[in-house]
Amino acid sequence: MNRGMEGYKDRLGNLADKLKREAPQTPLQEVNPVKEPDLLKEEEAQLNVWIPRSLLKQMKVHGLENDLSLKDISIRALQTYLSGNAGSSKS
Repeated sequence: MNRGMEGYKDRLGNLADKLKREAPQTPLQEVNPVKEPDLLKEEEAQLNVWIPRSLLKQMKVHGLENDLSLKDISIRALQTYLSGNAGSSKS
């Protein structure tokens, strides 16, 4: 049993010496973030509004069913409204 342990220690010691002598040959992976094209991205501003709780719940359900964020739904709704497709009712 002692002899096996000595062989193990020799191999382990040789490994440590080998690691000290040789530079690691691990390839490095370069990580680049995915960027949206600058031409399509417009500067953003923050909008905070209070809406009925039931409407928010409907937005969340719609977002889950259609894989849309609340931001996406809000932008689409405002664009549709302002383009005149939602009628011209004044409040």
